[in-house]
Amino acid sequence: MPCGPRAPIFVGMSETFDTTPEIDQQTRAALEQLARRFRSADGIGMQVLSMIGGHAEGLLQRLPTQVRTQLDSATRRALEIASDAALYSRGRVRDQRDWLNTALTTGMGAIGGVGGLPTALGELPVTTTVLLRAIQGIAAEEGFDPADEKVRMQCLQVFAAAGPLARDDGTDMAFLSTRITLTGATVHGLIARVAPRLATVLGQKLAAQTVPVIGAAAGAATNYAFTSYYQDMARVYFGLRALARDSGLPVETVLDEFRLLVDPPRMVR
Repeated sequence: MPCGPRAPIFVGMSETFDTTPEIDQQTRAALEQLARRFRSADGIGMQVLSMIGGHAEGLLQRLPTQVRTQLDSATRRALEIASDAALYSRGRVRDQRDWLNTALTTGMGAIGGVGGLPTALGELPVTTTVLLRAIQGIAAEEGFDPADEKVRMQCLQVFAAAGPLARDDGTDMAFLSTRITLTGATVHGLIARVAPRLATVLGQKLAAQTVPVIGAAAGAATNYAFTSYYQDMARVYFGLRALARDSGLPVETVLDEFRLLVDPPRMVR
């Protein structure tokens, strides 16, 4: 029995797949811009890996065993210090532009790399505070109040994104859709959940800063990549929520459309 040409099949999608009609062109254009930012966010991190001559998965092995075993607790302390210090500073220091935050952490990364591991460890909570303050500034720019407990926790949630040295082909989106509720939740409880993943990311940063001879340059480049990356992730995270708020669409609908733009369904014949 003769068969005609096979119709295209969208892997993982239903036959009724179509664009969501409720999304207007202006919102769709904004989604496309956020998708481009998300896909390109780890580009600088890949350049850093090339510079230090390593692979993300092997960086942690460069650290002494004692440091690796203490990364979780060190990261949790850094996040707790950053959470309190960043919020405390809001009434005293105004939010800065992305480039200025990047310049500040780049300089700190260079200083942290000069003395090897001891200075890199000392620089860690300071850089984490600046990063979190930058994320809070982006939230405020999108119309969210960082003093609000839920927004404060959402700012911390941005750190749950895979780091710039190890993102899986640009499709790490779980952190975008994690619900933040205030029922039985606290900032410290969220820190306990975020810290293990961020510990791996910060361990890669520490290892890059301790590369012999080029420690200062590697520290500066690494901090540049990290600050650029997390600011991009914050702009995507809060940009999507601002689009949902301003368009009247459910956040889930906006996130679904964003996923399709970042990771479109594969078509096979």
